[in-house]
Amino acid sequence: MESYILGTGGMMPLPNRNLTSMLLRREGELFLFDCGEATQISLRQLNLKWKKISVILISHTHADHVTGLPGMLMLNAQVERSEPLIIIGPPKVKEYVNVNMQALDMYINYPIEVREISRPSVSQEVYRSEGYAIRSFPLRHSKVCVGYSFIEEPRPGIFHPERAQELGIPRGPLWGRLQKGESIILENQRRIEPSQVMGGARSGRKVSYVTDTAWIDTMPAEVSGSDLLLCEAMFAEEHAETAREKKHLTARQAGEVAVKAGGIRRLGLFHYSPRYTNRELKILRDECRQIFPEAFLARDRMLIELPFLEEGTEQK
Repeated sequence: MESYILGTGGMMPLPNRNLTSMLLRREGELFLFDCGEATQISLRQLNLKWKKISVILISHTHADHVTGLPGMLMLNAQVERSEPLIIIGPPKVKEYVNVNMQALDMYINYPIEVREISRPSVSQEVYRSEGYAIRSFPLRHSKVCVGYSFIEEPRPGIFHPERAQELGIPRGPLWGRLQKGESIILENQRRIEPSQVMGGARSGRKVSYVTDTAWIDTMPAEVSGSDLLLCEAMFAEEHAETAREKKHLTARQAGEVAVKAGGIRRLGLFHYSPRYTNRELKILRDECRQIFPEAFLARDRMLIELPFLEEGTEQK
């Protein structure tokens, strides 16, 4: 699994800072979180196969999170595509998509399915496929806004061939059945359970996406245990009052979210105010690191690899 940061800016695009967007790739399937202005540019610069995007998840309908969406819809019409493009977001997303399609007289040659989250104030599963689910959870902003967590299902434990050999299980299909979680019966009528040759279940990976919110007490629990938490850090502490008025997090608060959540392996900061130059972003990083020392600044077109965390290893 890999995360590609397509844009890290808030409010307005800058020459070297696109508006908010993240792409998640898992086993060839692509998921786009928000679609700010210039999302297409980062996709092309990274040479990503955007036509394989199956789901677009929108946090809210402020312009800096959706202005790239009409272009993405038209871009997909330039290739042969039979699979539906699913767009998920809070109320107003469907209206935004429909109005743009009508006003721009878009040529769309593939199915588009817009799913509005009917009760965005309630945490819920909004999408599921084989091996994973995506959950939304409420945020607190000047407009209805949600965060998302991409959660893989637990994986089977590690198969130990030496245990199978000690139990006299012949190599071949019986090993495969045990690895699938099935019990088997040997020729001597002895029953073998998967637990006799398999280690304990291993956790899948979790990626959480939080942007445009004031502090909300339910948020840490929602992102707990994330291999990657991408969290907005709009302002430094000297502008904490502005953050409260505009319902955004400071960099220090982003660190507090990670600490209270527990189990956060990587904390990436993004959605920066345009008041900060790229050189000044270290102010946000340093304030966050006072709370969560491993925090890092997300940058446009950054690749973050998310390998499985195996038994006895530590993810850096």
